[in-house]
Amino acid sequence: MCKVLCFTSRELCREDFLERIRLLAGASPAGVVLREKDLSEQEYLVLARQVQKICERWHVPCILHGFADAAIKLHAKAVHLPLPVLRGLTQAQKAAFSCIGASCHCVEEAQEAQALGCTYLTAGHIFETGCKRGLPGRGVQFLKDVADAVEIPVFAIGGITPETVKSLRGTGAKGVCIMSAAMQRGDVRGYLNQLERGMQGGL
Repeated sequence: MCKVLCFTSRELCREDFLERIRLLAGASPAGVVLREKDLSEQEYLVLARQVQKICERWHVPCILHGFADAAIKLHAKAVHLPLPVLRGLTQAQKAAFSCIGASCHCVEEAQEAQALGCTYLTAGHIFETGCKRGLPGRGVQFLKDVADAVEIPVFAIGGITPETVKSLRGTGAKGVCIMSAAMQRGDVRGYLNQLERGMQGGL
């Protein structure tokens, strides 16, 4: 089945953020990526500790984002990093994680991320999205090119909906990422099921 990663954004959340995390975790996504780029490392560490506890309760992977040292302090096993941060990690830092992801925007970055030890990557943005207004998506062929160039799982990100996900069939992508819907949809589990069925040809 297609796997769905839920990226967070407090800015998009219309309710108590931790309540939204509980709703997400209860829907059993492939993982919750705590992406809160406006926070300082100390602020992030405090929030991440709370989110980790919620995800652990629901047995959902909590993937920390951006701050490798904070993730190590919290004994996190999964982290998602921008490529420039990943380049600066020592082997000892990498060894602290069993799951390392990175965001890639071209085939060369994807290959580099794999060489640096990533176990998965996100590729995008695939379709036009409100998060990157005015910037056209890189398209489905880009996603296929990335998936063909690496051996690790590739997750499509950017403008993913039950309608657009159908065009990702056959690209080699192992999953997709959502953010706005993850932060705002009521029936999260139903939405995740729609995405999975759509990519697998069930819609």
